Amino acid sequence: MGLISGILTAPLAPIRAVTWVAERMKEQAEREYYDLGTIQRGMAEADELFEAGEITEQERDELHDGYLARLFEAQRRRSGEM
Repeated sequence: MGLISGILTAPLAPIRAVTWVAERMKEQAEREYYDLGTIQRGMAEADELFEAGEITEQERDELHDGYLARLFEAQRRRSGEM
């Protein structure tokens, strides 16, 4: 980057920094959301809540459906990386 373009684009530096931080936060959130361990713990927790009588079978099944959708998406993302 030349001196002139550096001077002219300097006011945009804070915007680029905020954008960079937001992108890193999104990436981290997606890693956590699609983490296999997190998904397995969530499914186990849904089973425990059902066994304790805190949720109905239908609610447990709905939770499982959500976790399975995340699991399939996680597997799709992993296969796309390879």
